[in-house]
Amino acid sequence: METKVPIEKLVAKVLAEFKRLNYSCRYLARIKNFYKEVIAFAAEKNEKYFTEELGSEFLKEKYDCKTNIYTKEMSVTLKNHIRKIRILGDYQLHGVIVRRVVRRTRYIKPPQFEKVLAAYDIECQRRDYSKRGLYSKMNRLFFFIDFLDAKGIKDVSQITPQLLSDYVKVIYVNHEKNIAAILTAVRTFLKFLYLNEYTERDLSLDLPKQRNYYSPAIPSVWNPEDVKRMLQSIDRGNPAEKRDYAILLLVVRLGIRVSDIRTLKLCNLNWNTKTIEIQQNKTGSHVSYPILDDIGWALIDYLKNSRPNTDSQFVFLSLNVPHDPFADNANLNRIITKYTRRAGIKIPHGQKCGMHSLRHTLASTLLAQGTPLPVISAILGHLNSKSTYIYLQIGIDGLKKCALDPEEVFNHGE
Repeated sequence: METKVPIEKLVAKVLAEFKRLNYSCRYLARIKNFYKEVIAFAAEKNEKYFTEELGSEFLKEKYDCKTNIYTKEMSVTLKNHIRKIRILGDYQLHGVIVRRVVRRTRYIKPPQFEKVLAAYDIECQRRDYSKRGLYSKMNRLFFFIDFLDAKGIKDVSQITPQLLSDYVKVIYVNHEKNIAAILTAVRTFLKFLYLNEYTERDLSLDLPKQRNYYSPAIPSVWNPEDVKRMLQSIDRGNPAEKRDYAILLLVVRLGIRVSDIRTLKLCNLNWNTKTIEIQQNKTGSHVSYPILDDIGWALIDYLKNSRPNTDSQFVFLSLNVPHDPFADNANLNRIITKYTRRAGIKIPHGQKCGMHSLRHTLASTLLAQGTPLPVISAILGHLNSKSTYIYLQIGIDGLKKCALDPEEVFNHGE
């Protein structure tokens, strides 16, 4: 892509690309007005061409923000302004509008790739990828498909090593872990193309590799007293809150994933053996959880006195007609938000406080009680104990007990 393009011409190309991508007329009108401000600003500064410095200066003077920084306090409007400036820089460098986030609406596949993507989807299902895993893999692959479409590729046989190299240049601004996930999704797709004779050579070998050291973030955990306060704030005489109480206990006491709670069915509750028998959505493995006394009574209370009288086989349902189960992508975090606010619990800035953080809290508590890592791994349903090792980073008290006293070592050596 030619970099020395007058800013008016660059904006015109970007708007044309948005139109080609079927963005709404309303969005096109908004972004056109925004770019008029950018063009006028460039004229004031006697700048003929767009540069990253010009974009940063525009945002600083007009909106008091920077192109490379998002903060939680920023409004959606301000984030959109930053995104629009980034788009100009991306298009100038790569000739494409880079999509950085997963679409919340249904993805519309470019027509030239519909058949091969449908075949790949069938192959992934044949390999028994979990529903959640397949959803994430396909969404990351769609970034690459959008790039191919923007480059005018009409068939996967036209993919070249140079094109793959250009794509890596586009995604390098992502977080390291995100880059690794995107490259893995693309590499798997390229291998599929070769094995099924869509391409003559194995292009997965030409995709640049990333040195990815396993260094997961330290999990966010709750203060155990805050968890108790949250549970105590629930009105167990209220039908909706009976359901919420049972859901929270399943996470707090057993560490069951939200995806498994959403799909929990009545047949999974084995009252004879006092166990919950499920096949995990994420891993596909069969797991048996004990129905502890408090969980059992909470479930009984909900099933007898709160759950709608319906033929649905799902345990947890909406209390409003038509009494549907939770949506596939519902994270249920609103339940936590409701009761933390009611209990007056202050969440430290930057700390995650969703349902998954309650799993982390359970793991942290078990570790503090001296529970072996393999046992914690089994409770949380980890296929690989490596996933459980991250909790060693929060077991500071236990690590301190392992520390050696230098004087004691030297004294024993005498």
